[in-house]
Amino acid sequence: MNASSRLTRKLGLSAALAVSIGTTIGSGIFVSTGEVAKAAGAPLPAVIAWIAGGLLIIPQMFVLAELATAYPEDGFGFVYLEKARLRPLAFLLGWGSFLATDPPSITIMAMAIVNYLGFFLPSVNGHSGRLVAVAIIVALTVLHWRSVKKGGAFQIVITVAKILPFVILVVIGLPHLHLDWLISVHTMGGGRSLLRALWGGVSATFWAYTGMNAVCYMAGEFRNPGRTLPLALVGTSLFVMVLYTLISVTVIGVMPFDRLLQSATPVADALTFVPGLSNVAAGFVALSGIIVILGSLSSCIMYQPRLQYAMARGGLFFKAFGHVHPRFETPDWSILLQVGYAILLLFITDLVSLLGYFTLIQTLLNATVYFSVVRCERNSDYRPMYRMPIRRTMTALAVGGSLVLAWGTFIWAPIPGLVSALVIVASGLPLYAYWNRRRLDGRAPRNNYTAPRSTGPS
Repeated sequence: MNASSRLTRKLGLSAALAVSIGTTIGSGIFVSTGEVAKAAGAPLPAVIAWIAGGLLIIPQMFVLAELATAYPEDGFGFVYLEKARLRPLAFLLGWGSFLATDPPSITIMAMAIVNYLGFFLPSVNGHSGRLVAVAIIVALTVLHWRSVKKGGAFQIVITVAKILPFVILVVIGLPHLHLDWLISVHTMGGGRSLLRALWGGVSATFWAYTGMNAVCYMAGEFRNPGRTLPLALVGTSLFVMVLYTLISVTVIGVMPFDRLLQSATPVADALTFVPGLSNVAAGFVALSGIIVILGSLSSCIMYQPRLQYAMARGGLFFKAFGHVHPRFETPDWSILLQVGYAILLLFITDLVSLLGYFTLIQTLLNATVYFSVVRCERNSDYRPMYRMPIRRTMTALAVGGSLVLAWGTFIWAPIPGLVSALVIVASGLPLYAYWNRRRLDGRAPRNNYTAPRSTGPS
């Protein structure tokens, strides 16, 4: 492997925001508004829950902003856990991501696009639907394989496009709000207190806020990381919180709350209560779903392979994943192998449904990523270009928020979650021992590379 063959800094702040926002805002928001309303049990707690959920994510972004500017390299948590001298956990994070979360997310999103396409093209289903999903994945893969700059430009365009439907929904819906519906707290069932209603709603928002850390996977490819990464991480959390809150206000304010609690498609159903839109609601949501998920799929194909790239460059994964295309300057084999695995999963649908149980161990490992800042700050090379405020409090809130998410995942499927965690550990630790021994014996490359500290304007 040519040690000088490295990914370079070609992307600016706009691309960073597009990757972060584009990954976070997915198809889940079409149904999560209803899920949060059901969990909160009343309109006002449901709206407040979106604000509180967004505020709880911000400490995690502050922690990541400091870690990413201290070590502005591709690889997200693998880099930070390795720098914290927690190499087995670093490997398990990357191994679990590759085996059970990242490629399956590509598979699931591609099939979701096909499902929405079915509204306009009913013949696209079954085997033909899988072929269409393969074509979508391949087209995006070619784009991101050939050029990170063109891939970043496309991500900016598709992210703007995926935000527009929600802006249209808010603009059209706001004039038809019933304010008395929004401020109601009297429909909570089961004798729940306001505090319990709020907590239930906040817990239901957590998954909708995941994905903002995507820029940290590509931290070595953004110009001026000391400015770009903190703005992308914290800026995304604030933007998404405001957008989600406005969507919640619109949906809850235009349709009766009891109808919302019974709705499986709250955004589409809310549009039917806006004069003149009942006939186009389903088509609007289907088209919006295609655009929204396409943006998330593009982002995942772009950033996810960077984690295994970093592992391979550090000598803890298959050597091919660390290869950089000499002309395109992208992690070509990491992209192709991960996408190839995702395409394979398209034809093994039962396996994809089982892989969801692996989320538990991934959320626990993410908690260790936030904790790693405590150990990293003791390193002599720890010189972050950005320092988070009230660092101890922020770190505690970041770790605590991730553990709460892990607890919610455990409650959802305790036994399958624990079994899946055991599978990752039992399969990952022997592999870690093998690759670590090769690295120590000098048969695998060591990642002694430090990304350049660009401080110039982006």
